[in-house]
Amino acid sequence: MTSSRFRSLPPVLALSATLLATGAMSAAPGPRLWPGDAPGALGQCPADIPTLTVCLPDAVGRNGASVLILPGGGYEHLAGHEGQGYAEWFAAHGITAYVLQYRLSPAYHHPAMLEDAARALRLVRALAKRDGLDPARVGVIGSSAGGHLAATLVTHFDAGRTDAADPVERESSRPDLAILCYPVITMGEFAHAGSRQNLLGKDPPPERVQELSAELHVTPATPPCFLWSTFEDKTVPVENTLLFASALRRAGVPFSLHVYEKGAHGLGLGGPGRPAPPWANDLLYWLRERKFIP
Repeated sequence: MTSSRFRSLPPVLALSATLLATGAMSAAPGPRLWPGDAPGALGQCPADIPTLTVCLPDAVGRNGASVLILPGGGYEHLAGHEGQGYAEWFAAHGITAYVLQYRLSPAYHHPAMLEDAARALRLVRALAKRDGLDPARVGVIGSSAGGHLAATLVTHFDAGRTDAADPVERESSRPDLAILCYPVITMGEFAHAGSRQNLLGKDPPPERVQELSAELHVTPATPPCFLWSTFEDKTVPVENTLLFASALRRAGVPFSLHVYEKGAHGLGLGGPGRPAPPWANDLLYWLRERKFIP
């Protein structure tokens, strides 16, 4: 996958905005998600401006599906292999992929991250309509803390505001499916301490801990999910994944659960000397099974 497939989105002033080539995703952050400042923005530095970067499949292989990618990093940085690395993989399988640079701690806490993710999902759906893709096949993938953000999005979405002046805000923020990779899920007993503090600050009130424990907010309206983790993960215990799968089961939400024995935390798609479990092949099977891709 070459860097020429990566594009940054121009300022969202109208849905007629065009995609502009900007080179590799490792370049300077692209333009903002909102026409003006993001809600609660503290300044005008790159860290204050959430952005999307798109990785386009070959035109002949494009299958109409889109995915929003939320990299992990404990809510304090963004892991490139869980962003650009995933985007290249999805594009190679015909899926238009968007990587979100969302706002991070220590400058930001909840709800800034969720506001960025919800806006990005709305924008991806609006772009799907504009570009002739399927607005009913828009997924989200998140890893580690990005998995928590994805799980929060699929349990705290809304249908959009039909009377909004901004056409993007008329779109639903509900993903059509979610892919959760070794996710942080709970802010309770099995929480990842760093992600919890970066998201909620020190000593958050009990009601905020409950609000951001995704396993407590699953309903029958939660979209289908693919989840994977490993027994050996010592950073984010597998109980996080199991808690969410159990909640999905109780709510009658379809899911595909994969707990592999071997593998450290944060493997993504793997690499030299760091093989990952075969979750990507399992995911392709599930995406086809759900008719998300041909």
